[in-house]
Amino acid sequence: MKSVSKLVNLIKLEQLGNTQLHFKGESEDLGFPKVFGGQVIAQALSAACQTVKDRDPHSLHAYFIRPGDVNLPIEYEVEAVRDGRSFSVRQVKATQKGVTILTMTASFQQFQQGCEHQTSMPNVPPPEVLTPISELYEQHKEEIPPQIRERILSPKPIEFRIVESQNPFRPKHTIAKRHMWIRSTSKLPDDPLIHQCMLAYTSDYGFLETALMPHGLSILHPKLTIASLDHAIWFHRPFRLDEWLLYVADSPSAQNARGFVRGEIFNQQKELVASIAQEGMFRVKD
Repeated sequence: MKSVSKLVNLIKLEQLGNTQLHFKGESEDLGFPKVFGGQVIAQALSAACQTVKDRDPHSLHAYFIRPGDVNLPIEYEVEAVRDGRSFSVRQVKATQKGVTILTMTASFQQFQQGCEHQTSMPNVPPPEVLTPISELYEQHKEEIPPQIRERILSPKPIEFRIVESQNPFRPKHTIAKRHMWIRSTSKLPDDPLIHQCMLAYTSDYGFLETALMPHGLSILHPKLTIASLDHAIWFHRPFRLDEWLLYVADSPSAQNARGFVRGEIFNQQKELVASIAQEGMFRVKD
């Protein structure tokens, strides 16, 4: 599908200069004034990956410093902090017009044998029996603000099927837990780094919204101001994003105008492939 290849190309960055540590990426317009945070995380991880050989990313920790402008490209400066015998660390700074919008630290590791255990995958309905979120948007398209309706309804590179499905524009008060099946809408290249960068992009979709569920709010609430503050990912096992993955999210706390969410991602073999954590700012006007 065209939207998938477009996203893959968005993650592949242009190298700047001869240092092999400086890159540029384009910004994706999703109909909102700010750059989607998942895009900046994915591109920053892509930049870091291009400076490391024979090691795969196992974790990243990012802070969103300022909102990005969708009308401007983003430059990524990578610092090779350390290359040890089995681990490498990279620091990435994302800027627009010289102003920092994100900082990220990513760690890479050579594969090693060791002890293994994992948490259990929850028992939920399979994706085949659930309604795609794109169909829910289509059913309630009259409630989408006109200025973003076309963008919301356009074909997406990632398909979502949510177990706790409801009208996304009239949310009910529910517990702060969500189960989402996710996958790309067409086959991806075999390069595992592409799948990891694509998951980094996807992990920011609908994740922070979990903290809004007990309050009957959605990200489209007219009196809500929402912004991601940080984002962390741990990659545990190999996976493919063009096969169904279960994204389990919950929010144990919201306080001081901030909400905290955590997530686990399983493949259909019930293996835990990644863990996610994020905190965001929520402000609701009286």
